[in-house]
Amino acid sequence: MMIVKCENIKKFFPGRKGVGAVKAVDGVSLEIKKGRTFGLVGESGSGKTTLGKIMLGILKPDSGKVVLTAKRTQAIFQDPYNSLDPKMKVFDIISEGLVLKKEPRDSVIKKVDEALELVRLPKNALNKYPHQFSGGERQRIAIGRAVVTHPEFIVCDEPVSSLDVTIQLQILNLLKDIQKRFSITYLFISHDLRAVKFICDEIAVMRQGKIVEEGATEDIYFNPTDPYTRLLLSSVLDVYPLKT
Repeated sequence: MMIVKCENIKKFFPGRKGVGAVKAVDGVSLEIKKGRTFGLVGESGSGKTTLGKIMLGILKPDSGKVVLTAKRTQAIFQDPYNSLDPKMKVFDIISEGLVLKKEPRDSVIKKVDEALELVRLPKNALNKYPHQFSGGERQRIAIGRAVVTHPEFIVCDEPVSSLDVTIQLQILNLLKDIQKRFSITYLFISHDLRAVKFICDEIAVMRQGKIVEEGATEDIYFNPTDPYTRLLLSSVLDVYPLKT
């Protein structure tokens, strides 16, 4: 079953001083299947985040169409230090989406407790503020906020890039466990091909707003056909891949 389908998506932004146009997304078509993790990789400025925002409806494409069958969507962002309101306690951060939906208080408390247990944080975390946690713990809070509303589709925008390798592995395993338990579909945006290989089922490689290569993760990683993909991979071939 298909969760997201992009058909010839284009999104251009004005160039510097209004001259020319930046082709952030330039004719992208792809499909993401239910319960799978689809990786979107490429260097900074390749259009990955813009495409993710278009899928979520945060941005409107200039042309093309997004078919989204998921009714509940969420996002997990790159920087756990800036994505959490420092003035809010963890309970308020995780429960915000439920409160906006005007869920009963008893239901909110129950779901927040379940989300906290799911991301493996102690219950006393609920009365603390973000600055009292490490980067990895903050990202767990952000994941709890995302999953508490039981989304069907989550855009993970560089969710581990600001964390050290050991913590990255913990967060990636947590995302995989949550996906297995709830059949959530992920769009995993990253420039880190080690993380992508570890968690993604399929990959699309973006460059200058276009997809230059797409396929199963193992095929892309071990048998890339596009020169740009080979260039990206060459920077990580001497780095020990993430393992369980």
